[in-house]
Amino acid sequence: MRTLIAAVLVMVTASGCSSPGVKPWERDLLAQKKMQLDPYPLDTFVDEHIYFSRENSSGGQGVGGGGCGCN
Repeated sequence: MRTLIAAVLVMVTASGCSSPGVKPWERDLLAQKKMQLDPYPLDTFVDEHIYFSRENSSGGQGVGGGGCGCN
């Protein structure tokens, strides 16, 4: 019984890796602007500028805390 369960588990796991990848007709969806890592670079630039002006620091975006241990 254990062998059967192990064999089924291996087959299910292996079948999950058998995806053929992105189809040609799916590439237009991946090429859309909302799928980019930073879809609105101008907005990101303005947000970073506001953060820099307010906090007098740059970089470190996405990391909690400023290194002072308060967060």
